[in-house]
Amino acid sequence: MIGSRGIPVTYSGIEKALEEMCPRLVQRGHQVTVYTKSNVAYNRDLFKGVKIVKVPAINTKHLETFTRVGLSLWHEIFSQSDIVHFHALGPAMFSYIPRVFSKKTVVTVHGLDWQREKWGWFARQFLKAGEYASARFPNATIVVSPVLKEYYDAKYNMQTIYIPNGVRIPAVREPGHIIEEYSLAPKNYLLFASRLVPEKGCHYLIEAFKRLETHMRLVIAGGSSHTDTYVEQLRLLGKGNPNIIFTGHVSGELLVELFSNAYLYVLPSSVEGLPLSLLEAMSYGLCVVTSDIPENVSVTQGIYGCSFRNRDVDDLTKTLKRLLQRPEQVKMIGQRARQHVSEKYNWEYIVDRTEAVYFSLWESG
Repeated sequence: MIGSRGIPVTYSGIEKALEEMCPRLVQRGHQVTVYTKSNVAYNRDLFKGVKIVKVPAINTKHLETFTRVGLSLWHEIFSQSDIVHFHALGPAMFSYIPRVFSKKTVVTVHGLDWQREKWGWFARQFLKAGEYASARFPNATIVVSPVLKEYYDAKYNMQTIYIPNGVRIPAVREPGHIIEEYSLAPKNYLLFASRLVPEKGCHYLIEAFKRLETHMRLVIAGGSSHTDTYVEQLRLLGKGNPNIIFTGHVSGELLVELFSNAYLYVLPSSVEGLPLSLLEAMSYGLCVVTSDIPENVSVTQGIYGCSFRNRDVDDLTKTLKRLLQRPEQVKMIGQRARQHVSEKYNWEYIVDRTEAVYFSLWESG
């Protein structure tokens, strides 16, 4: 697996997906290696049977992925692997190289990264080239949403393989850490939990929240992803409102408690592939509020969550105000959402589908 920054440390949806998939593949008898950054907090060589190989990288916005993936691949071509699985558009640029060494390659497209607002012109062109590479270079291309499949199949006249990411149905945790750390009461706050990057739309949420007349609080749980300037802008936007709480990046028991006890989960994103944070919120039985971009609506389907017009602060404000007044409806939608993701986004089924792709490549010689 090439393209991850590190497991079990979770930075984004890719890391969360690999953390679930790879140990399951090991349990089925496969030998799995995940290449990660050298400076991740996890300091062991194995994670639940998954081999971890750490490689150095130049830790800048534009060079980190390029150097990490390049060095991972340099190590990998001397290994005994049969299949090299790349994740995301940038790493896809390298997916032809293992084929020179008679190895099979797979690329999973988690989103159209060139659409993300943090990238400048040059980086966008590189990622657009990565999109082309993801369609043309590997032996198989997997996409994580029906929207991506429709896009790829039409643009490149091909048949991609749709395999969504999944979610584990968690046990709901009573509040403890969130009371001690942030004085949060159950069902008395709205939650945003994602990387603080412009396309996630947190600025729209803060603007809308400031217009509400409510005793509720707003919890912004997430950290920078080479976006320190944007994070500072968010803090200035929320300055002076004591009900807006920035926690920074959170994980573990604290994150579980935040999901378990929120009133609503809000994801106002303008760009997505398949938002794992959305699936995670739904798995906790939360009513979710999302922008109406196709990638989000394909998950909520109009009945497992609520939506508002993308980038429209007025409509988001109205939607939040309505739901704050309807706790029973919020509870009912959350219950439906939990059942829905438990059936449709099951990790065992997803690993079945992924393993089938590997076997098909192996059998094709």
